[in-house]
Amino acid sequence: MSIISSSLRAGTGAERRPSGLRMVRLFAAALTAATLAACAQQPPVMTGTGAGRQAALQPARKMFARHHRIPAAERATREASDGNGGTYGVASFYSYDPHTASGEKFNAQELTAAHRTLPFGTRLRVTDVATGRSVTVRVNDRGPFVRGRVVDVSRSAAQTLGITGKGVAKVKLDVVESADASK
Repeated sequence: MSIISSSLRAGTGAERRPSGLRMVRLFAAALTAATLAACAQQPPVMTGTGAGRQAALQPARKMFARHHRIPAAERATREASDGNGGTYGVASFYSYDPHTASGEKFNAQELTAAHRTLPFGTRLRVTDVATGRSVTVRVNDRGPFVRGRVVDVSRSAAQTLGITGKGVAKVKLDVVESADASK
C-alpha cells in the first residue's frame, strides 16, 4: 500500500510545487533582471571633442522650440501693425549688461536697443503710444527675453521716453534706417 500511496502523492504534484524559499529566490532573480534591464541604456553618441551629455540633449530642445506655438494674445502684440510698417508692442528698459550681442561694450548713456530679429545697426523710432514721446535708437543687442515684449531700450532712451518710473510702456516701432543684414 505504501507504493500506491507514494505514486498517488506523486500524481498530485505536491513535490513539483516550489517551496516558499524557492519562490522568494525566483521572484528576487526576476526583479533584479527587470531592474537591470530598465537601467540599461545606450550611451549618447559623442562627436568631436568636449561633447558632453548636454550636447546629446540639444536636438530634443530644438525640436520643442520649433513646434512651440506662441499664444494668440502675444502673436497679436508682436504682429500688430499699422498699414505703414509700424509695429506695436510693449517696451521695457535695461540698465546694465556688460557686453551686447553685437560685441560692443554696453553703455547706458547711448540711445541703443535690443531687438530679437532686426539686424545690428538698424535705427528705430520708438514712440510711447500713451504720451506721444519718441526717441530714435540703434539696435546693438538681442532681446527682450520676456514674453510679450518687443524691444528693450537703454536707460537713456527710457528716460527720454519717460518710462523709467513705469518700467514698461506700449510703444510703436518704426524702422528709420535699415542696416545691412550681412553685418
